[in-house]
Amino acid sequence: MTTNRHQFTRAISAAATLLIGACAAAGGRPPADAPAMTVMSFNLRYATANDGPDSWPARRELLFDVIRHHDPDIIGTQEALRGQLDEVERAVPGYVEIGVGRDDGRSAGEYAAILVRVARFEPLDRGTFWFSDTPSVPGSMTWGNRVTRICTWARLRDRRSGRSFFVYNLHLDHESQPSRERSVRLLADRIAERTPADPFLVTGDFNSGEDNPAFLALTGAAAGPARLVDTYRLLHAEDTVVGTYHAFRGTPTGDKIDHILLSPGWTVTAAAIDRTSRNGRYPSDHFPVTAVVRLVTVP
Repeated sequence: MTTNRHQFTRAISAAATLLIGACAAAGGRPPADAPAMTVMSFNLRYATANDGPDSWPARRELLFDVIRHHDPDIIGTQEALRGQLDEVERAVPGYVEIGVGRDDGRSAGEYAAILVRVARFEPLDRGTFWFSDTPSVPGSMTWGNRVTRICTWARLRDRRSGRSFFVYNLHLDHESQPSRERSVRLLADRIAERTPADPFLVTGDFNSGEDNPAFLALTGAAAGPARLVDTYRLLHAEDTVVGTYHAFRGTPTGDKIDHILLSPGWTVTAAAIDRTSRNGRYPSDHFPVTAVVRLVTVP
């Protein structure tokens, strides 16, 4: 496989950033062991889509099985409708749901819901903001996107370690590049304003490849010391077959647009793109991505 030098260089730089942030969080000492957690980002594909043989009833059991297999502690979902989330939570119990429907701030429209293993984490705070000039107004969209876009966030306390952290789960626009770029700027502003300044992670369907300015605004050199680390690239710097949107065809080429990103203060022990299929069918039109991460703790 031919090495993509640009991706390799960027990943090495990102790895250095992660290590610097981890050592700073631990007072310059090597990080002590901390409980691992499995994080998943999964665009479920909305249930009412006219997908023929790939419709929701035909693929939901496989989707449930994929979640069961990974047994994630935190799932950032995208595109799920109210009924889908209810089905997921019945089939794979043990999660508390955080999020609202994007159309009305209650239950209408797609969610960017975060599913949190309630036995492991205690939600301390939560919210949703809209990617628009009026981020607190449900259904708002003012940046050229024709579809409402949102970010749901939560502050969680790990019942095992006592540490707290934030999770931001988003779905950026699929058409408007200006919307994507302004959306990540709003995200960065909200992250900078978080209180307290706990470590955080970002999950989502960015509708942006790794060279898109919207993605690089968070992970590239221009992001400065606050740059985020792509969990997959940290461990798989040289991979070139990394596509995550496949339109139910299972094609692994194309851009990786589904991401799990970390602030400094974490380590990554595993990261993967799940390409599970059964009898030629896939659980969604996106491959889910997963990562096993640990918060750095002071010995």
